Amino acid sequence: MDRLVVMKTFVTVAKSSSFSAAARELAISGSLVSRHVADLERQVGVRLVNRTARSVSLTEAGKRYAEFAERILDEIDDEDASLSGSRDAPEGTLSIICPKWIGTLEVGDAIAAFVRDHPKIQVRFELGGMSDRNYDFLDRGYDIAFHTRDLRDSNVLVRRVSELPFVLAASADYLRRKGTPATVAELGDHLCLLHPNDPVWRLGAGADTIHFKVQDAAVIANSYLVIEKLVEEGCGIALIPRRPAEARLAAGELVELLPQHQPPARALYAVHGPGGRTPERVRIFLDFMTAWFRARAAAAA
Repeated sequence: MDRLVVMKTFVTVAKSSSFSAAARELAISGSLVSRHVADLERQVGVRLVNRTARSVSLTEAGKRYAEFAERILDEIDDEDASLSGSRDAPEGTLSIICPKWIGTLEVGDAIAAFVRDHPKIQVRFELGGMSDRNYDFLDRGYDIAFHTRDLRDSNVLVRRVSELPFVLAASADYLRRKGTPATVAELGDHLCLLHPNDPVWRLGAGADTIHFKVQDAAVIANSYLVIEKLVEEGCGIALIPRRPAEARLAAGELVELLPQHQPPARALYAVHGPGGRTPERVRIFLDFMTAWFRARAAAAA
C-alpha cells in the first residue's frame, strides 16, 4: 500500500486517538484505517499503537514515528504549495531558444519590451542551436522555441504569434546603375544576395506562385540584418523581412521590386511543452508576444 497514504492515516489516528474519528476525518471506513495502521507497522517492523476496546494510544516508537511522519507530510504539502505558487506567479526564469535569423529581427525587440514590462521574470534568450526534432528544446531545458515552419507534433503545443512579411528589394542607387527587373526571369541578370534559408525565392501566391532559384549569388549570408545592409549599400537585390526595412522603403532609399509577385509572409510560431496547465510566466509571455506583434502590424498598416 502507498507509504504516504498509510502515513497520513497514522498521523490522523495519532492526533485523534481514535480509529473511528480518523475514519470520519479521512472519509474512509474504520476497517480501512485499521488496515492502514497495521500495514505501516509491518513496513516499519514495530508496533506503533496500543489498541484497547475503548481507546488507542501510541507506543514510544509510535510517538516518535508520528512526529517524523507529520514532519514529512508537512514538508510535502509545503513543497507542493511552493511549486504551485511558482507555476501561478508571473516570475522566475523563462528560457527561450530561437533561430538566429528570427532572433535578430523583431523577436529581439519584442523580448526587450517584455523584459522591461516584467522585471520579475528572468529571461534566458539563446539564438541558434536549433534541432530538427520539434521537442528537443524541452529536453535541453527551454520553455519556449520559435519556429517559422508548420509543426504537427503531439509532444508540443503551438501558438501562432504573428506573420513575418517579406519584400524583394534593392536600393535606388543599385537600380540606377543596373536597371530595374521587369519580370522574375530578369532577376537572373542581376546581383542577388542570398540567405541560406532561401535558396529558392517564392514570389507570388497560390496558382500564380513563381519559384526562382538563385544561381551564383553575389553574397550568401546567414543574417538578414547583414543582407539588408548590403542591399542598402547597393550591392544587389535580396528577399528581406519587410517591417525592419519599412522606413527605408517609405523614404525611397530601398525600392520594392516586382510588387505584382509579392512574396508570401511566413508564420511565426511559439512552441512550448504540453502537460497540465501552462505555467503563468509562459502564458504571460505568449500573450505579450502576440499582442506586441499585432500592435506592430497595425502600426505598419
